[in-house]
Amino acid sequence: MEISGTQGLQAAQSGLTQATIDVARPTENQQVTQTESDRPVEQTDKTEALVSALESRQQGEASARVIEAGSEVVGSIIDITA
Repeated sequence: MEISGTQGLQAAQSGLTQATIDVARPTENQQVTQTESDRPVEQTDKTEALVSALESRQQGEASARVIEAGSEVVGSIIDITA
């Protein structure tokens, strides 16, 4: 259980990082950043990025609960066998 919880936390962190980057990108009213090939950076929907950030937060919280439950189960098994 802990492995899936840890993988969930890593996925949540990656999703939150990407959402943060998307929110920080300039909008059409702000200065448009140019890439190395002089093409404008693709604009992202700020609302979609914020929703993604909330989803990542919830995924992280759920993954933390999975890790906690796994730790409790292992502790119970150790108590039973001791």
